[in-house]
Amino acid sequence: MDRLSEMEAFVAVVDQGGFTDAAKKLGMSKSAISKHVSSLEARLGARLLNRTTRRVNPTEIGLAYYDRATTVLTGALEADEMVNAMQTAPRGALRVSVPVSFGISQVSGLVGEFLNEYPEVSVNMVLDDRFVELVAEGFDVAIRIGRLEDSTLRARKLAESRALIVASPGYLAMHGTPETIDDLADHTLLHYSNLSTGNFWRLRTKSGEERHVRVGGRLTANNGESLRRAAESGLGIGLVPSFILGRAVEEGRLVALLPDVEQDMLGIYAVYPPGRFTQPKVRAFIDFLADRLKGRGPDVWPE
Repeated sequence: MDRLSEMEAFVAVVDQGGFTDAAKKLGMSKSAISKHVSSLEARLGARLLNRTTRRVNPTEIGLAYYDRATTVLTGALEADEMVNAMQTAPRGALRVSVPVSFGISQVSGLVGEFLNEYPEVSVNMVLDDRFVELVAEGFDVAIRIGRLEDSTLRARKLAESRALIVASPGYLAMHGTPETIDDLADHTLLHYSNLSTGNFWRLRTKSGEERHVRVGGRLTANNGESLRRAAESGLGIGLVPSFILGRAVEEGRLVALLPDVEQDMLGIYAVYPPGRFTQPKVRAFIDFLADRLKGRGPDVWPE
């Protein structure tokens, strides 16, 4: 007899407290349930159940086997569900959290393509630079940029970007061009208030020396696009990710400074709630973004 069938019959007998109710639960005859359990005990060479006229109880060995058997049966059921889910067309409402600038410049245009490809999915895209609580706030997936904190969330890397130190030609003509990290102290630095390092830029020379530069100019903003525009207007020097810069450097609107200063790569990730299986709509969206963003960065991103 099939081992899973034997396990299923045994677990049902324990759960239901007898052969009759187990047979009703599984839609089988009482004799078939009894044969399954007897075959299991014979194969294992152990008594798993104490049988009385009123009740059936597991033996000590039977109780230990029951714990393992329920785990095996749950795993088998989940494996079936996984296959069914993978063959199910993506459908339903998808709630996505995306950083503002990245959402506007990179994701918004792709969402239309995604919806055309998956007509049974709807998307509620929330643009927000804060790290949302996915499960508590009901998000299916979030895009996060930078170093991921330790988390129970699952993550998939989509692309990379790099932050560049930039200023407009007009600003440099008026205030001079910094040649070293120390020169930055004499300039107006535009501050992104959501920096994980607070009021400091964390820079590193090509020799590996890490330097911290305090930032605190006349303009502070919690949005990178705003700071890029401020830099283009000549208001100061900004540290701006390449996915926000677009072609500003190529077209001469901004000048990249301090070529000897290295920046850590900014990983761009899709994060989603933990679990053995990913909903088809979530898997489809992440796969779609990974395909469309493949090969972008780290230095130049199209707008």
